[in-house]
This record gives sequence, C-alpha cells and structure tokens, in this order.
Amino acid sequence: MTMEQAPNGQFEEVEVSAHLPAFQADDQPVLGRIGSLETRLARNGFEIDAAQRVRYQVFVEEMKATLSPDSMRRKRDTDAWDAICDHLLVLDRSIEGDTEDQIVGTYRILRQDVAMKRGGFYSASEFEIDALVARHPDKRFMELGRSCVLPAYRTKRTVELLWQGNWAYALRHGMHTMFGCASFPGTSPDDHALALGFLHHSVLARDEWAVSARPELFQPMDRKPFDPADTRKALATMPPLIKGYLRLGAMVGNGAVVDQAFNTTDVLIVLPISSISDRYISHYGADAGRFSA
Repeated sequence: MTMEQAPNGQFEEVEVSAHLPAFQADDQPVLGRIGSLETRLARNGFEIDAAQRVRYQVFVEEMKATLSPDSMRRKRDTDAWDAICDHLLVLDRSIEGDTEDQIVGTYRILRQDVAMKRGGFYSASEFEIDALVARHPDKRFMELGRSCVLPAYRTKRTVELLWQGNWAYALRHGMHTMFGCASFPGTSPDDHALALGFLHHSVLARDEWAVSARPELFQPMDRKPFDPADTRKALATMPPLIKGYLRLGAMVGNGAVVDQAFNTTDVLIVLPISSISDRYISHYGADAGRFSA
C-alpha cells in the first residue's frame, strides 16, 4: 500500500501494484552488478514499500524531514508520485533475508509520457518545469528524485550502480534529458551562499534550457559576489550528489527553493543526455553495458 494525495490535499491509501506503469513487472532484469551489489527496478509493491522504508530512514531519521502523519506513523516516505514512478534499487545480495531486506539505495524515476497522463512532475511544485518541457517538444524528459543511500553504503561503487541504472533506463526508453531537484541540508540559503553563488555564476541553465524556481518560492542564488578564485572552496562545501551531476555536465536552474518539510534548500538540476561528457559515456558504456550482468 501507499498514500496518494487527493486534490483536496488529503492523503488516501491505495494499492501500489494497481498503479504501476505497464512495463514494470516481476521479470525486471538486473541492470548492473559490482561484487555483491546489483541494481534494477523494483518488481512489485513489496519492494517499493521497502524502498520507502529506506527513504524514511535517510530523510526522516537522519535528515529530520517531517512527513504526513500517516507516513510518520508507518515509518515510510510516501507521496502521490510513488504510484506512477519507477523505483531504481541497489541491493546487497550478501545480506541474509528477503530481497526487501537487501535494499540499500534507491532513486525514483518518472518519464514524461507517464507524468503528462497522471498530473505532471514532482519538481513542478517548486520549479517552472512545464515551460522548460514545452520549449522542447522533440525531446523526452525523465525526472530523477528521492535519491538516497544508507550510510554504510555511501561508496563509489554504490553511486556507480545507481548511475548505471539511470543510464540504462534512459537508453531503454529513448530519453533526451534528465532533471530533478537536488538538495543542500537545512533551510537557510545563506548557509550555502558560496556554493549557490558558484552554481549561479558557473553552470546556470540559459537560453533554451533556462528554467526558474516558481516566483512565490524563489530564493536568489547570487547572495553575495562570487570570486572565481573561490571555486575549489565552493565545490568542497557542495553535497556529493550535486558535484556528481556537475561532473556529468549538468546545469542548474535559476533560484533555489526552501523545502521546510524535508529540511532542505533545493536547486534544479538539468542534464541533457547530449551534454554528458564522452568519458562518462565510455565509462558506463554507450549501450549501458559497463556493469551489466
């Protein structure tokens, strides 16, 4: 079961399996494997529930997010988009027990064609996504979100497997652009003025890729003058996930958004597939075969 948010803002309990995208099934293939770790999409509602439990551990128990009363009671991070997204998992097969006990990391993926049929993208609650998508009618977008890994597994190989899964998924479904919210800890943008200033002055999405935070939520990123000599220091203060996106060639939307519920300051990452550097495509394989089983 999961909780969907109705138009009146109330949460309603629904059966996850009844809303899974048609291509999600019990025979989802393994997308990558390194040692005892493997990555693939969730195959059923039980695995999605376990991924939601991992998200709760990271977002609530570690990062102090505040969710709906039912989510807090059930110790699961759930929302209305879970029922229409695909859930990428990293599993540690060396852990004894059921598959649900082996999930150590997860990403949530939403394809544009599914989002347009079911109420839009999650990020559109913070950023002006519709205008960006409308500007590119010939491209297919996929939204990445709810990225989290249990503390003991925050290693290079876990991150590589998550990206292996994202890359394989993008190729399989003919995606052109990845995007999604990425977060700084805490709700004070001034605490991240140096990093936000670097993002604004160095990798701001412009022209056809320009996208802004919603006006009523907009927090300026250029909070103080940025000196290029401070680039290394700015990068050192940046969350690893955001640095990882930048290494791939990502841009960042204009303006940050404070998410009080998740206790974060969010920026929008925009990553056209065509912008991913050749060395990373070579690393993961042009056919996503680098770590494939």
